Amino acid sequence: MPDDKVFIDTNIMIYAYDATAGRKHTVACDLLTSLWESGLGVISTQVLQEFFVNVVQKIERPIDKKLAREIVRDFLKWNLVINDGESILEAIDICDRYGYSFWDAMIVEAAVKGGATVLMTEDLQHGQIIRDVRIHNPFD
Repeated sequence: MPDDKVFIDTNIMIYAYDATAGRKHTVACDLLTSLWESGLGVISTQVLQEFFVNVVQKIERPIDKKLAREIVRDFLKWNLVINDGESILEAIDICDRYGYSFWDAMIVEAAVKGGATVLMTEDLQHGQIIRDVRIHNPFD
């Protein structure tokens, strides 16, 4: 699986830029570095939006808005999934079938749409496979 695309959820990105997150910070940094080097990272507009809001307002030591903007700009170089109307409808179906919240279902749908085979997140059921995407918690 070394050439599989990997979708990164918002929480992984936040930990990578939150130096107060301890071991999760280290794991997230290593994961993002690996994906930068391989070019196999996938991300969505939703993740970038959530990341920006959280790192400038909600983490223990918020980062400067200009720096956060530059980080977002850098991640636009990844395989970027733009959520559209069809994505919303697919996410609703995922909600119905798997019982996830709408926003979590949008993350799953973006991973599917982006061609990822792995979705890195701590928020969903580790090991579950949805539409050929395996959910993996890198902190387990």
